[in-house]
Amino acid sequence: MRTVAAFDFDGTLSTRDNVVPFLRGAVGPARLLGALVLVTPVLLTAVLDPTRRDRAKAALVRRTLTGFDAARLESIATRFAADVYAHHLRDDMVERVAWHREQGHQVVAVSASFRDYLLPIADQLGLDAVLATELEVVDGRLTGRLAGANVRGPEKVRRLEAWLGGEPAELWAYGDSGGDRELLARADHPVRV
Repeated sequence: MRTVAAFDFDGTLSTRDNVVPFLRGAVGPARLLGALVLVTPVLLTAVLDPTRRDRAKAALVRRTLTGFDAARLESIATRFAADVYAHHLRDDMVERVAWHREQGHQVVAVSASFRDYLLPIADQLGLDAVLATELEVVDGRLTGRLAGANVRGPEKVRRLEAWLGGEPAELWAYGDSGGDRELLARADHPVRV
């Protein structure tokens, strides 16, 4: 039976949340601030009711990235990933990834962060897969919608199970928030960071 280590990213592998800093880098502080003001009611409901966080994230993406050039976003994501890798990774978790790799375990990121910037980071860390939130692109432009569900809560387990393909696995899981609860519950070896 194979062994898999599944890591959340924001707050677990990374020292911070990365979604808002990424959006700021993509659209600039003025446009981000305008979007935050427009979606404030949705954001407030998400603070009071965490089950509405997916709706809040979708509203923010719609207000910031609709019509954005996909190739330009890829370039921004690559630069953003380099900065996160250089300045915002947790040394203890990077060491834990290395330990799992040395043991011959498969290592995956399972995150609500955007796949666009997680892929280059995963390449540098030697991860086997990135199961993360994706942005919908049509004809080279972002639609302002997510391509599939936001990868948090039960969606983390659904994505991981799909990636496992029904094969049994001994699972280590690392997470830091309520959005990781189901992933940690699914694990043979849950580690709250």
